[in-house]
Amino acid sequence: MKVKVSRKANFNAAHRLYRPDWSFEKNDAVFGKCNNPNYHGHNYDLIVSVTGEIDQQTGFVMDLKVLKDLIKEHVEEALDHKNLNKDVPEFEDLNPTAENIAVVIWNKIRPHIEKTKELEVVLYETPRNFVTYSG
Repeated sequence: MKVKVSRKANFNAAHRLYRPDWSFEKNDAVFGKCNNPNYHGHNYDLIVSVTGEIDQQTGFVMDLKVLKDLIKEHVEEALDHKNLNKDVPEFEDLNPTAENIAVVIWNKIRPHIEKTKELEVVLYETPRNFVTYSG
């Protein structure tokens, strides 16, 4: 019997969506206000879910305190109150779209989750715009 457990977290970060190999006009046409050269910020909401069998001894799929600590160490400390374009090495050559941020978060957490368990990241950039990545 597989069960999914989830932990919600949040972080605040600034970014700019643009490609340096495109003209300002093309960046503006594709990314609009998100191409602001002075950056803009979001209050991101994050849901990290782990799916797996319930451990018969503990009754857990995964200890949620452990998941909370993983998110704090590998996501919040790495991304919170940062300029994603300038302060986060993963975005040095990667446009920090919500899609790419979700994949980066998944890649940061995946090595710390048992291989037999599934990992899912849901990232809300706004209350109405969100992405889901499951590997």
